Amino acid sequence: MRRLFWVGVGVALTVVVVRRGRQLVDAYAPAGSADAVDGALRVTRALRAARDDFRAGVAEREAELLDALVGDVDLDELRATAPRRRAELRDSFGGRPPRDDLARDLAARGWAGEPTQDPDDDEHAPFF
Repeated sequence: MRRLFWVGVGVALTVVVVRRGRQLVDAYAPAGSADAVDGALRVTRALRAARDDFRAGVAEREAELLDALVGDVDLDELRATAPRRRAELRDSFGGRPPRDDLARDLAARGWAGEPTQDPDDDEHAPFF
């Protein structure tokens, strides 16, 4: 019973504060400000709805593209068997990684001693 009393007191105080707040707003706010706030709220709701529609469209398109890319392949199964498949590929190359053709290709083009970075870039953006 004691809790119910305090809940009632809280509800009554909330009603009084809200009504008094509305009276203060009506007394001191310029005419038409309520309409401006209402318009801003409508614009906010419209933007939020547009954002939600956009996100839903992006998610749907992403799902379509993923389906077109991988088809009916189970990605979880591929991820689970990836280490075994990597080992099979390494074994097919005789237990060694595939040879690096970059150095041979650079030498064939006469670029063997040339830098492999853009001198105008910083060290954090190499292009090779």
